[in-house]
This record gives sequence, structure tokens and C-alpha cells, in this order.
Amino acid sequence: MSDVTRILSAIEGGDPKAADKLLPLVYEELRRLAAQKLSKERPGQTLQATALVHEVYLRLVGDAPQSWENRGHFFAAAAEAMRRILVDNARRKKRLKRGGNHRRIDLKDATLSIESHITLDDLLALDEALDRLAEWDEMKAELVKLRFFGGLTGEQAAKVLGIARSTAAEHWEYARVWLRLEMSGGMESRPD
Repeated sequence: MSDVTRILSAIEGGDPKAADKLLPLVYEELRRLAAQKLSKERPGQTLQATALVHEVYLRLVGDAPQSWENRGHFFAAAAEAMRRILVDNARRKKRLKRGGNHRRIDLKDATLSIESHITLDDLLALDEALDRLAEWDEMKAELVKLRFFGGLTGEQAAKVLGIARSTAAEHWEYARVWLRLEMSGGMESRPD
């Protein structure tokens, strides 16, 4: 059992000092993931990596601590929290700067990857499409969250999800195509 897993168990058990021990162990990795994700945002992004990490940490270990099975589960929760924070931030900016008008854009030539720069509209469209994918296939949606928002590699995401790397690779390819079609308005019904 890793130190992180042991501390997560202590937090779940109600140890008030355990949360103070967790942050130093996960801070650098969370900050690296946050910095990596924010570096791909549009220029002028006002959210800093440190602020994102602190917000994620507060959501995960704040007033109502959650229970985690292990380190991977914790980082999966952190990826989901980063996703929510970035999407909420994008919605707030869009509402304030652009009057809240939602406009779909064509992403046929775009790739869904950590390396791509994503606009506020893209992020909001991705979030909506990801929610629709989760209705049909939670595993594929979770894989996208881990890879895109959490910055995990295919191998790391497979390990977190408890699936084979080859299965994760197949799910990733399927989800990318499905999301691209969904975001471009090409999906009419349930994914096959």
C-alpha cells in the first residue's frame, strides 16, 4: 500500500491530520498536470496552475472528504475535478464576454488530444458531448476524462480503469471518433 493510499484511508476514517499529510505527497503531480493542461488553453487564460491545484484539492479533501480506493482513484477524481473547474471557468467567461451564445464548431480536422489548443466553445461542446457519451458508455467517457483532462497516458488510464492497454486503446479511438462526430453534429442517435 502506497503512502498516498494509506493517507487516503486515514482521511476516509476521519483522521483530521491526514489531509495535511496528503497535499505534500500529491501536490507536485497535481501541479504538473494542471500546468500541462493550462498550457494548452488559449492565451490570456487567467486561471493559474497553483490556483487550479488548490481548487481541485479543496474539492477533493474539503469539508466533505470522499473515499478513494487507491492512488489511481484519487487522481481520476482529480482529473474530473479539473474538468469541472475548467468547464465552469469557460462557461463563466463565455457568459461574461460573449453573452452566452453557444455556437457549435466543426472539428473534423481537429484531434482530441492533450497537445491541441482548445477554445472556450470547443471545451463547452466537448463537455456536453462527453456527458452524452457517458450516458451510453461510462467507461469510454471516463477514459477520455483521464486522458484529456487528467493528462494520463493510455497505459496510465488503463491501469486506473482496470482494463487492458489494448482495450483502452480501442476505447480511446472509438471515443475520439464518436466525440468528433457528435461535436460536428454528425451523430443522430445512440453510438454503435
